[in-house]
Amino acid sequence: MKHRRISRKRATVAGSAVAALVVAGFTFQSANASDEVPEFTAKTLNADAAGKLATTLDRDLGADAAGSYYDSKTRALVVNVVDEGAAEQVRRAGGKARVVEHSLAELKSARQTLTDKATIPGTSWAVDPVSNKVLVTADSTVDGAAWKQLSAVVEGLGGKAELNKTAGEFKPLIAGGDAIFGSGSRCSLGFNVVKDGEPYFLTAGHCTESVTSWSDTQGGPEIGANEGSSFPENDYGLVKYTSDIAHPSEVNLYNGSTQAITQAGDATVGQQVTRSGSTTQVHDGEVTALNATVNYGNGDIVNGLIQTTVCAEPGDSGGALFAGDTALGLTSGGSGDCSSGGTTFFQPVPEALAAYGAEIG
Repeated sequence: MKHRRISRKRATVAGSAVAALVVAGFTFQSANASDEVPEFTAKTLNADAAGKLATTLDRDLGADAAGSYYDSKTRALVVNVVDEGAAEQVRRAGGKARVVEHSLAELKSARQTLTDKATIPGTSWAVDPVSNKVLVTADSTVDGAAWKQLSAVVEGLGGKAELNKTAGEFKPLIAGGDAIFGSGSRCSLGFNVVKDGEPYFLTAGHCTESVTSWSDTQGGPEIGANEGSSFPENDYGLVKYTSDIAHPSEVNLYNGSTQAITQAGDATVGQQVTRSGSTTQVHDGEVTALNATVNYGNGDIVNGLIQTTVCAEPGDSGGALFAGDTALGLTSGGSGDCSSGGTTFFQPVPEALAAYGAEIG
């Protein structure tokens, strides 16, 4: 058959207003940082190495760990701990220790309180390791009784939570790298993957929930059909190629070049990242929180998302979030645009790969 390459000009779904972005003007406050012990010097690390060290320390410290983030200016991993014994362990491992007020258990309890008492459409929350608080955001649709309810719950959490208001509306975005079309909708292809030796691609679950057959041009012949879909709670979908076309493991950079993708990895707070999408093309930003919960305006709740400062707009859903050659996330949603900025949420790629038994390739 004749080989065609999927156009790398636009990427991901627009369709049913599945677009979720969040503009949040968070003010990060410093927690009670401990002084660096002179005999230990924090290692100089890149974001990937910092993420690996964070995983190791999180396992070793157990309940004494209270979150971590990458300081891109000093190129060091900052680890929050609850006592000086744990702080020394962090310093010995090459990290920078901060003794903070709130443990992860306390912040997790605060999140559960929000889930139980303030699951309101148009809200989100995530643990911010920089401020050592749960940052709660309400979009422009949250007002009246809903705003009073949310404010009362946050106030009841004391210093463990902080409430912010954002001017946009939380909604799923349909977007990504290369544009894919189906049933009048447009989404973005996230990453090409391999499962059982066969070619597939990942995109957003809110895309695959509404579309089952995909083409690379509006109204064109099918290139792939859904193999799996998970939304809400998660936001990932797997599509199997049904057409004999090229499917390289790379992301469109919209400047005539591409970025090769060789692996998947976990994002780190403070990490610089890049997004490619069919509506707004390529934009950069920073990871601000992990394991975020978003209550989209239509009542769909998604957990475990990567929160970033990268902008996105409708039509960008499903697209690629990456750092160098590492696949990190699939565009889920948020509020804002690429003129005024905003907050965007991404489904972690490693979770999607594990769910389907697939790998980057």
